[in-house]
Amino acid sequence: MTAPDALSRLAATIAQRRGADPASSWTAQLLAKGPEKCAEKFGEEAVEAIIEAVRGDRARLTAEAADVLYHLLVMLAARDVTLGEVLAELDRRDGTSGLAEKAGRG
Repeated sequence: MTAPDALSRLAATIAQRRGADPASSWTAQLLAKGPEKCAEKFGEEAVEAIIEAVRGDRARLTAEAADVLYHLLVMLAARDVTLGEVLAELDRRDGTSGLAEKAGRG
């Protein structure tokens, strides 16, 4: 399983569950609570991943990183930003120095 394929499948599942009954889907529950709640949940998961990175537990970090990716995609969906748009932005930045990219934002 390649990363883009897994992320694409996950993004498609999230989009599909957008209209589902919140009683039957965690994704639908999150999306029904709005973008702010989705962002809050993403932040919580990011902090948990940071904690595991500091602790050095590879298995826990892997699990938390998966949660971060899922919640990032939910947060993006809550604001109608697609994975394709994010990937296009990454493609746009390809070959650009991180320092140059950051300088270009200012």
